[in-house]
Amino acid sequence: MSCWETIADYGLRSIGIGERLLPKEDFTLCQQFTLIGSGMIWNIYFGLVALVSGFFFATALAVGKASNNRLFRKLAEWFIFIFRGSPLFIQFFFAYFLFLSLKQAVPIFAPFTAAWLGALVVLFFNTAAYSGEIFYGALQSIPKGDIEAADAYGMTGWTRFRRITFPTMLRLAWPAYTNEAIFLFHATTLVYFSGFPAWRQKGDALYYASYFADKTFNPFIPYPILAGYFIILTLIVVSVFGLANTHLNKHLPKEARRKIRFRPNIIR
Repeated sequence: MSCWETIADYGLRSIGIGERLLPKEDFTLCQQFTLIGSGMIWNIYFGLVALVSGFFFATALAVGKASNNRLFRKLAEWFIFIFRGSPLFIQFFFAYFLFLSLKQAVPIFAPFTAAWLGALVVLFFNTAAYSGEIFYGALQSIPKGDIEAADAYGMTGWTRFRRITFPTMLRLAWPAYTNEAIFLFHATTLVYFSGFPAWRQKGDALYYASYFADKTFNPFIPYPILAGYFIILTLIVVSVFGLANTHLNKHLPKEARRKIRFRPNIIR
């Protein structure tokens, strides 16, 4: 079987398109690159959907934590504290058994016991909590002069938030938020270790890397391939967020613009 035939058979296997059976012997580099790359589709899905949806929830959490309303402030504070204070793997573990219990009582929760939805919910809450704290810090750092100038122009409420507060918050938070986005995509590999099952062997990239490592007794090929894919993904994220950062700061002189720097979180 040529490499092109392997790509045609296994390139979209992780989403149910192509060959159903995994190779059993005579593993080639092309098979490993193709199947691990196929699994990356799920990692990108988890990271992208959780990041986009979590962005809006994080903004609400930041506003809630900065609110003068005690109820909103305490709800936001406790949500952020719980999801930042507990390990992500433990959140996966408890969420799976929670959804499993709810499924037995209310069948409508059945889809939440699958990785494509249940694990996504956990990642959504987790990144929203971390991003919410980042945005809250940015809100607290907005120069008072900007708010006073908005008041002087008669801007209040939603108009002031949309035109002054929110854009300034994004400019201040964007470098730190970029690192959160990178970590989120890396954290999608934990879905493999969670209790959420991979339906019909349609796993993520780590699922296939572990499969080849177990079959060949040689982890020094599939895992570096996996790392290479994530390095490429990280470069893409940094580039996209860098363009967004340039757009957010386009009104500033070039020497005053804050550049995106990758600062990985060693311990979270």
